[in-house]
Amino acid sequence: MTVAASTRALWYLTRGTGVVALLLLTAVLLLGVLGIARWRSERLPRFVVQGLHRNLTLLAVLFVAVHVVTTVADGFAPIRLVDAIVPFASPYRPVWLGLGALAFDLLLALTLTSLLRVRIGAGTWRALHWLAYASWPVALLHSLGTGSDARVGWLQALALGCTGAVGLAVLWRAAAAAGPPGPRGAAAAMTLLISLGLLLWYRGGPGAPGWAARAGTPVTLLPRRTATVRFSPASTHVRGTIVRSRSGASGLVTVQVQAAAGPEQVGVWLRGKPLAGGGVRVRSSRMQLGTASAPGLYSGPLATLSGTRMSAVLASATGSRLPVTLRLRIERARGAVTGMLRVGRSR
Repeated sequence: MTVAASTRALWYLTRGTGVVALLLLTAVLLLGVLGIARWRSERLPRFVVQGLHRNLTLLAVLFVAVHVVTTVADGFAPIRLVDAIVPFASPYRPVWLGLGALAFDLLLALTLTSLLRVRIGAGTWRALHWLAYASWPVALLHSLGTGSDARVGWLQALALGCTGAVGLAVLWRAAAAAGPPGPRGAAAAMTLLISLGLLLWYRGGPGAPGWAARAGTPVTLLPRRTATVRFSPASTHVRGTIVRSRSGASGLVTVQVQAAAGPEQVGVWLRGKPLAGGGVRVRSSRMQLGTASAPGLYSGPLATLSGTRMSAVLASATGSRLPVTLRLRIERARGAVTGMLRVGRSR
């Protein structure tokens, strides 16, 4: 059974839907500014802008929902469905994941009140509609604070482009607005100060080394700094334990294997739906290889899983890769495992 494809698919789907949702929210905010200014064009009447604005909002909600579901289903980070709804309750990067949950809640509130617009009245709906504008900066901070690509050039360019577009739209709105110049100047100055503050925060936060630990990533998910240990190509006998968790509210179980052969230690985590015969239909997986003092020197998802034979190409914090194959015999009554660990030549 191959598990890497499904794990990677969820991983890429989570990242892709998050990026698309940010782009859609940016477009919604820009069209909202145009709508507020009552922008008109012979080729693009205002009702067309309003219809596009509404449809893009619904599409953004859809992509955010898929982003939430795939994040929870991926299983690598300890994120529950409730963490995507209740802000700041997650053990994984609580502030930055909490901002994502807050943006999701704001979008849900906007959608529900739009459906109930006739019942709650236009005035109340218009006041609540400002939640859409609050959700954009919150979503941007979430993307930079907890996103896996926060230090990647293309996401930096995308975030900068979105921020620049929104800043220019607000400046244009302030310049086009009627009334005394004082409030308009204050709005322009505030826009520039917020943009500058965001840039400075990013350079000292997500853009700087060590952000994962400072953001609240659990220690077990952080790469080890002592990845200088080299494992020679060899096959060794291993002995250890196997533990299977009980099925929770999600219906998923986690199977954990911990085995050792002298100083070498290998750990395997499988998460998925329990099968009638005692197995697990795997949804996510992870293997790590190290020593007693540094168990996570090399880690990565499983590439193949066939019965009790599993293989993976593990990576260290320095980028070196290590092919690993593990064959196990399980003694269910004792909760014990024995087997053979084969370590290939590092690349």
